[in-house]
Amino acid sequence: MDSDATHRVLAPERDAAALKALTHPLRLRLLGLLRQHGPATASELAVRTGETSASTSYHLRVLAKYAFVAEAEHRDGRERRWRAVHSVTSADNVAMLATPAGRAMLVLGRRRQVEHLQQSMEQHEADIDAGRLGEEWHDPSGIDDLMPRLTPESLRELRDTMAEKLAELTARDEHDSRARQVVLLTAGLPLAPAGPAGPDAAPTAEDARDAGPSAEDARDAGPSAETEAEPESGRAR
Repeated sequence: MDSDATHRVLAPERDAAALKALTHPLRLRLLGLLRQHGPATASELAVRTGETSASTSYHLRVLAKYAFVAEAEHRDGRERRWRAVHSVTSADNVAMLATPAGRAMLVLGRRRQVEHLQQSMEQHEADIDAGRLGEEWHDPSGIDDLMPRLTPESLRELRDTMAEKLAELTARDEHDSRARQVVLLTAGLPLAPAGPAGPDAAPTAEDARDAGPSAEDARDAGPSAETEAEPESGRAR
């Protein structure tokens, strides 16, 4: 996929320095906060992250050097404000895994997304408890833990179909006052069969037990199994 006004696609060979810049956890978090909350100053981001203004200012300048952020319109002349240039950053997984910097970025990004899911679930629960989300959100929100058996082609088709449908629904709801930001964290992570079994071997009962709770179990687990909150980092996010 080519880069556009909202989506930046990184190539490991061409963008090695930019990828390396994003392997710093604080820079990835700052970029996510700007995407989630909009333009902010280094001081405002320091409060959100618990860092010093000097630290956030330095890392914002690094992000700006590689065109992940840019100066935003200033409210006054006292302190510069920063904005995210793109809402999504991605790269080809095959190319990423072929270089040390690309692999580091891929691993860090995925781990940050898992952390974000935990934070989003906690925020969702707090919003429900405080009455900030109406009951109309209770039924459609949730977490599903599914483990289908798919071919590589089917997994690619599934992800592409989800992306197309999400783009369609986002465009449809763009001007609807009822719309809220929703964390939609998807994962398609194939697992190699355990032991000597071949790739076509059917999963055993032990495999099923080790796989963790099913989607039905998660739904029956109560409020903690549900999530809906504001996204932080997009797909680099």
